[in-house]
Amino acid sequence: MPTRKRTAENVETAGRRQYHIGLAPGEVAPTILLCGDPARAKVVAGMFDRVRVERAQREYLTFTGAYRGLPCSVMATGMGPDNTEIAVVELAQICPRGLTMIRIGSCGALQRHIGIGECVISLGAVRLENTSLAYVVEGYPAVADPEVLMALLDSAADAKVRAHLGLTATAPGFYAAQGRRIDGFPPRFPAIPDDLARMGVSNLEMETSTLFTLSTLRGFRAGTVCAVFANRPANKFIPPSSKHAAELACIRVGLGAVVALARMDAEKRAAGAPVWRPGFRSLRGR
Repeated sequence: MPTRKRTAENVETAGRRQYHIGLAPGEVAPTILLCGDPARAKVVAGMFDRVRVERAQREYLTFTGAYRGLPCSVMATGMGPDNTEIAVVELAQICPRGLTMIRIGSCGALQRHIGIGECVISLGAVRLENTSLAYVVEGYPAVADPEVLMALLDSAADAKVRAHLGLTATAPGFYAAQGRRIDGFPPRFPAIPDDLARMGVSNLEMETSTLFTLSTLRGFRAGTVCAVFANRPANKFIPPSSKHAAELACIRVGLGAVVALARMDAEKRAAGAPVWRPGFRSLRGR
């Protein structure tokens, strides 16, 4: 039977401290909130009941503790699909069972009716990035886990956060990749936002399709909720005075989904079912 040669490019990482994120087994909870901004991760950690692990390595900042008694981690990954890939792959090596990842990010709205400061919950994602192509074919769907999707919708309703359900497009960059015209850096496809809007896409960001693709490939739950910081068709950007409130609304939806998922998992166990469905019991009033 052929053996696989162990090289610097091919080293087993399962169950060991991970090279980029700096985490080892036992240092991360099975439910993880992901965001790009380290400052946002600190805000989330400040809402935990307690923090037992704090780890910073490269651009990855992680806090692990508990929220309302439930084990939970939050990780700042930095921006982009490549950073997301590294985080997801390495987290999966040290927390391989029962993993749930929820992105709490920011985005630009592509539809005029989606207001600045509101949230978008991703039903699925258009894969404009090419990081996921290293794993799957072009037509592979990037979709949210239905349980996480329902938990996010329920959490938004409970928190009285105005949230839109829609398709998200994930770009590999912020400027030309999103059709922005910057002096000296003309985009190759300047009509990307208009084209996506005509297709019914709700928002544009830089991480979700990689997260969804890898979650389906690996077999864990994932979802995304993003605060709207810009409306591209209206050419408006969130004022600094409103940014913190929008970010907090998004965080509340993500944390509320952690609680909702725990209830759903308990109902699944009680019913002896592999997948939660609304007919089990209401998530509210428990």
